Amino acid sequence: MIRAAAMVLCLATAPAAARDCPPPPDHGEERAQLTERLARAPDPGTAQRLMDRLWELWRDAPDAAAQDLLDRSISHRLGGQDEAALQLLDQLVAECPDYAEGWNQRAYMHYLRGDYAAALADIDATLERMPDHVGALSGRALALWELGRETEARRALDTALALNPWLPERSLIEAPGTDI
Repeated sequence: MIRAAAMVLCLATAPAAARDCPPPPDHGEERAQLTERLARAPDPGTAQRLMDRLWELWRDAPDAAAQDLLDRSISHRLGGQDEAALQLLDQLVAECPDYAEGWNQRAYMHYLRGDYAAALADIDATLERMPDHVGALSGRALALWELGRETEARRALDTALALNPWLPERSLIEAPGTDI
């Protein structure tokens, strides 16, 4: 009896086995077309509509379980429950390490909490998986700026602005040739 109770306790406290997360959906062709159109967007409204569609694609998780983690984390973040949101994102990244948006959303949580170094590490992980992620590129510029790395921040912002010239972060540039 004691042995059975000990076995149950061990099973209850053991970490959950990692599940086999499928690869993220392949939206590469549509993302490329949207990004190309975004770089040439004639006005902020057009750029915003293209960005909205990109966010839909980026947030399309590998499966229903991953989508649930992502959606619940966003709900917690919007509800001011940062710790719960971060825990869900930690789980998402652990279970689906190839899913770029899991890393990006966790980077955003770190940024909101003022942990810019952790944000930057997760942004770098996002960009390893999806180098044209405009949101991550602009987030990289902001995190670098907060870390006092202005030259790198300017380069990251220039890269993001080449993909979306209407980013709100463009207002950080006072004049051509100056740092953020």
